[in-house]
Amino acid sequence: MQSPTSARPRALLATASVAVALAAADTYVVVLALQDMMSGVGLGVDALQKATPIISGFLLGYIAVLPLIGRLADLVARQRILIGCLLLFVVGSAVTAISVDLSVMVAGRFLQGVGGGGLVPATLALVADLWPPGKRGTPLGVVGAVQEIGSVIGPLLGALVLAIGDWRMIFWLNTFAGLALAAAILVVGGHGAPSADDGPRVPWWWSLLTAVAALAAFVLLGLALWAPDSLTTSIRWGGPFVPYGDSSARLMTQIGVWGLIALAVLIALSVRYWWRTVRRIDVLGALLIALALGALVLTFAASNPEKQVVGPMGYWLLPVAVIAAALYAWRQRTAASPLIARGVVVGRVRPALLVSLCVGTAIVAIVVDIPVLARLTVTSSQTEAALILLRFLVAVPVGALLGGWLLRRLGPAYVAAPGLLISALALFQMSTWGANTLDSWPLPSTMLALAGLGVGVAIAPVNDAALYDAPRSAHGVASSLVVVARMIGMVVGLALLTAIGLHRFYARVQSLSNPSEETVTAAGIVQVQTVFLGAAIVALVAAAVALLLGRQVSEVADEPAARGIGDVALDD
Repeated sequence: MQSPTSARPRALLATASVAVALAAADTYVVVLALQDMMSGVGLGVDALQKATPIISGFLLGYIAVLPLIGRLADLVARQRILIGCLLLFVVGSAVTAISVDLSVMVAGRFLQGVGGGGLVPATLALVADLWPPGKRGTPLGVVGAVQEIGSVIGPLLGALVLAIGDWRMIFWLNTFAGLALAAAILVVGGHGAPSADDGPRVPWWWSLLTAVAALAAFVLLGLALWAPDSLTTSIRWGGPFVPYGDSSARLMTQIGVWGLIALAVLIALSVRYWWRTVRRIDVLGALLIALALGALVLTFAASNPEKQVVGPMGYWLLPVAVIAAALYAWRQRTAASPLIARGVVVGRVRPALLVSLCVGTAIVAIVVDIPVLARLTVTSSQTEAALILLRFLVAVPVGALLGGWLLRRLGPAYVAAPGLLISALALFQMSTWGANTLDSWPLPSTMLALAGLGVGVAIAPVNDAALYDAPRSAHGVASSLVVVARMIGMVVGLALLTAIGLHRFYARVQSLSNPSEETVTAAGIVQVQTVFLGAAIVALVAAAVALLLGRQVSEVADEPAARGIGDVALDD
């Protein structure tokens, strides 16, 4: 690794953290806007199942390519990855904003997920670059906190924008914010000097051709998707916007096809810039792990957690996930340079991944089932149910900051394990909540706050232990695996807990000789109680595993902390 050269490392980390918060907010921003987005692509309120790709497409992009982005972050300058991810997020936001077809909107959300998800491991690896072991606690806590703050401000931002505009404004704001953050990273951190493997400098005329192709693709595809009335209804200019045959898709027009051709030319010209880096990556391994993770996400994320465990294609996708995972395991053993280098998942990285998996399950159980319980017992308003959940969501980033601060004095095990134990005890108490519990304020508020603080406290110790034991040349990959583990815990853990809860729900309903609304509601409460009980057990397991994260305060490295990450180049 070359010596970092950024003159303003803290400004760079702060900017990257804001970008992480923006991407995290986008995960939840569609909660209130989903119905309007459905109308924008011609779906009625009765077609909710058809709209699930709007959400699952984002999750697919967020999770499936994270290991690949983590590997890229270990090969080129971190700020290049940050800027590249932000630009993908910007493109995805703009595509979503102008989409009128479901397929185009899902593609935009997928690009948003890829860009937004990639920001997290790159920023965590950035912390490892800027601070030596023993001093990473607070910055890791900050990164964890801003990521959780995104889950709080996402729905609030969506509600604020919808109060003064339409849903498309949400994504235009994402576009402009992403561009501003990319520019800020370029200013405070630069774009990184080329590594020794970048090869000879690209001629100026090739760069000019690439820029022209990029501009042509941007203009043509943008016009095709936007299709302004002033052009489409014009006798002189409307011809290129007429769809081919019976198609109604805006890309299936002359201008759309021209734009796709320009995009293909752009990709061909850009190969010269990224091929030398990509050839150092196990592309086959990246495809296999993306297929396995993607099939897993689509299996569970496309389902309605209140009614079903797996999505409509789940029983076809699960075998695909298993086969792809088996093939990747074979690839991992046989490839000369696998995507996840040998020696990365060692030491405390293993318990860190398991704890992250469990933390994801505990968090999502509360995020999903507290609103369910609220709608069953105290309100029919989704907004009021979300306000009850806010007590938990606010506590998580506070816990993340507290956990990072405690790492300066205590070992990761002594920070994470007690926090997760507190969350487990709070969840055990929540598993006893009944029809009248949420009518009061002190008890539910206290339990939700304790549960949030507990899981939040564990975030920084998990990342700190994983980064400490992972090789310095693989911090990006290790960080991506921690994030993937947490997201898989959210998606799969919720499905499994919901399966058990639904089993108890249907068993209770079938035992009723004459079901009434009250008895069915009571059965629904039993389902929620079951999910909380399962989450409590998961949190208890996480607390036990967290004892393996290390009981000593991480030692400060002998060399001084890096002053930036400007020109990073890693050898294989």
